[in-house]
Amino acid sequence: QLQLVESGGELVQPGGSLRLSCAASGFSLYYYTIGWFRQAPGKEREGVSCSASRGGTTNYKDSVKGRFTISRDNAKNMVYLQIDSLKAEDTAVYYCAARGPFLSGQRMCTLVTSEYHYWGQGTQVTVSS
Repeated sequence: QLQLVESGGELVQPGGSLRLSCAASGFSLYYYTIGWFRQAPGKEREGVSCSASRGGTTNYKDSVKGRFTISRDNAKNMVYLQIDSLKAEDTAVYYCAARGPFLSGQRMCTLVTSEYHYWGQGTQVTVSS
């Protein structure tokens, strides 16, 4: 059974940093594209970063470029999202999601929510002083 479990969300002050983790089980992460999404209260879920399968490219929402860094450890079946210089507007529930598997092609990734088939339960990030 394919599962994704996020962790690492917490209350942090503006300007602080966090590393969110996403643990995958039931499948080999290498063949899947992974995305990080967030949903703030009253807003639609939006993609903030993604990492394509099989060593493909990464992508970021424009507003988070330079502050968010996605990485993965395929051997550990883990995906991470490093968030630096946190702002109040980063407050949201953060989700990791997967699409695939891809045995060929798909060396680029998408931030479109509807393209992802598997979702974790989310982890809350609150940025406040």
